[in-house]
Amino acid sequence: MNETRRCLYCQRSFLPSRYRPQQRVCGQPDCQRRRCADSRRLLLTSDPEYRLVVRDSQKQWWEEHPDYQKERRKANPGLVQRNRQKQHIRDQKRRLARLVRNNLVLDLKHSAAEVCLVGPKVHRLDRNNLASAQVLILPSVVELSARLSSS
Repeated sequence: MNETRRCLYCQRSFLPSRYRPQQRVCGQPDCQRRRCADSRRLLLTSDPEYRLVVRDSQKQWWEEHPDYQKERRKANPGLVQRNRQKQHIRDQKRRLARLVRNNLVLDLKHSAAEVCLVGPKVHRLDRNNLASAQVLILPSVVELSARLSSS
């Protein structure tokens, strides 16, 4: 029974417990934490009864602690600011993901001009499949000055 195994998470070699010959994860706290989290996640997806018990338990806790979030935010103002910043980033990523799904996209990477979208509904562009717009193509300042000096 002295055969070493490689941990699923950290890839280090370890000796399995003689009481648990099927052990696949080493005893490091981080690896054990990940094993427990994966096991719980699997149970939540595969066992409807377990999922109901967990949901009821969470509901009961929130009913017993209705002001938890308010008190936590009051005690940690930095937490509120960090959450706002992260939410802003998540919102931007979501908008960009919606833009990627557009059916019509112009390839402006190779253009020397700068593109600016102007209008009252530009912030809603991510919800459009086809956006009509008036396009103004202005030469860059370098091109314009080069043209003026050559003429």
